[in-house]
Amino acid sequence: MADQNTFAAPSALHLNFPPAASGVFHSRSISGVKVHPVALFSILDHYLRRDDSQQRVIGTLLGIRSEAEVEVRNAFAVPHGESEDPWQIQLDAEHHRRMLDLHQRVRPEEVVLGWYSTSPELNSNSALIQDHYSREVAPHQAIHLTLNTNVADEKDGLCVKAYVSSLLDATAKPERCAFLSLPTSLLSAGPEQTALRHLANPEGGEDQTDLEALEASLEHVNSMLERVLSYVRKVLSGEIEGDKAVGRFLSDTIGVVPAGLDGPVLESLFNSHLQDVFMVSYLSKVISTQAEVSTRLALLT
Repeated sequence: MADQNTFAAPSALHLNFPPAASGVFHSRSISGVKVHPVALFSILDHYLRRDDSQQRVIGTLLGIRSEAEVEVRNAFAVPHGESEDPWQIQLDAEHHRRMLDLHQRVRPEEVVLGWYSTSPELNSNSALIQDHYSREVAPHQAIHLTLNTNVADEKDGLCVKAYVSSLLDATAKPERCAFLSLPTSLLSAGPEQTALRHLANPEGGEDQTDLEALEASLEHVNSMLERVLSYVRKVLSGEIEGDKAVGRFLSDTIGVVPAGLDGPVLESLFNSHLQDVFMVSYLSKVISTQAEVSTRLALLT
């Protein structure tokens, strides 16, 4: 590999602490990690394209930071090689810098957050890679995200976990560190939730028409409205105690719709938005067809 960084460790001690029930045992500055589905799909795609000789693949995590949380929005692969006897790791630093430069031209607001691995195991090589990314993101803490790709694992199959590291002694040896787990949650925007529902729907797929997709979306909205109405009725009847946070959320949601609109106006607005949906669907199919035709012509030439 061109411009490789090589690290070696004679020995290591790593501790994988479970999340503290009180939440005070976590990182001093990071209280949680939120991950977008796009980043997970990129990691899984990298794993599926790996060399069969590789037990795991690694890469760089990108996203944004807030005061107490990090939000993982994207990820890209970094070629690497590692061995256990002796513990040694090689990273293609030039590839990392080139990919980071290209990504930040498109999304300059996203920065390096840390790295990912498609193995839940934390070993000496993990500590060395963690030290490399810690220097990359200093003075912030580097996040290490693990994704268990063993779907046969009934307990932790496809489990996502996030860690930060802390040195165990005053010698400042990178291989002597503890990995401290952080609360991790999946964060998805509206379009991502729609895509996830479509992927999870076994009856969906390429044969589903626009009207059928619209019908499924309306049925989903109707089911959510039924849940909200059921909750409101139970609160009004005194069957359950109302949640102030839920009440504020419902009030904000209702406030989005302008007051005083009658039936014909609402129907006109719905029809106009429906036409927009059909136009976007039509354009997406045209683009998909053009891409397929272009691919077939490229194969002929």
